[in-house]
Amino acid sequence: MASSKASRRAGARRPRGRGGFLLGVALTCIFLPLPLAAQTGEPSPTELIESLLAGRDPVGGPFQLVDHAGRQRSDADYRGKLLVIYFGYTFCPDVCPTELQSISLALDALGPAAAAVQPLFISVDPERDTPARLADFVSSFHPQFVGLTGELAAIRKTALAYKTFFARHRTASPNYPVDHTGFVYLVGKDGRYRGFLPPGSSPQDIST
Repeated sequence: MASSKASRRAGARRPRGRGGFLLGVALTCIFLPLPLAAQTGEPSPTELIESLLAGRDPVGGPFQLVDHAGRQRSDADYRGKLLVIYFGYTFCPDVCPTELQSISLALDALGPAAAAVQPLFISVDPERDTPARLADFVSSFHPQFVGLTGELAAIRKTALAYKTFFARHRTASPNYPVDHTGFVYLVGKDGRYRGFLPPGSSPQDIST
């Protein structure tokens, strides 16, 4: 999972002919009506995904969040590591656990080389995902995982920087779902965005 390989491989995921396919895959986690989702004044899921696939806008950037131990964290804390970033939430019934398991298996496959990689799980559900809950959640996958949460505004700013859409379903139930796109983002040791992997990437795809 060297950054140069990751960059080349992630870039290979964005050929024009596969744009429509990747768009469809990314939207499988979103069940809100797209016109309704776009009424917030922010880019719609489709706009964010198309921007990511086209590579026409900058992706990533600085963030200020809180880790699962309750410590303030910024992107600068992880310089020197290849970041593998996934946005999701701990109450996610299937997609998020599946993606985190794939990342964990990829790290296991790397062996000692995994020491150069820092996987980050950024919550899109800060109302429920407290540091304590994140700590319990990420520890069930891989010991290197760091869970990040924070104020909703800080999370939304970070998500939009990575062209990630998320929206909570407005229901009275405390078991509400959160729609979100499911790309895995790769950031180099220098803090620069290197590329992405689509939802459903295998551990082998992630680790090679």
